[in-house]
Amino acid sequence: MRTTVEITTEQHRALTELARRRGVRGFSPLVQEAIDAYLSGLDDDELEAVLALEGVLGDDEAERMQAAIAEQRGQWRTVS
Repeated sequence: MRTTVEITTEQHRALTELARRRGVRGFSPLVQEAIDAYLSGLDDDELEAVLALEGVLGDDEAERMQAAIAEQRGQWRTVS
């Protein structure tokens, strides 16, 4: 499944270099590996709680939440 994930320039640079060193094209395999490692660190209750969130928001709620997140991101200060 394809999705969009926002990462920093430094994260992108590091993932690209790590992928190059491993001889893989792109860094999707590295992201998948990181997600698997994160999920394997959750206990059963945590994992069930995360999976239970699927479909919790209706379309209108999701759109409002996305708009609120976008508004907040516009106010973030980044380190230069």
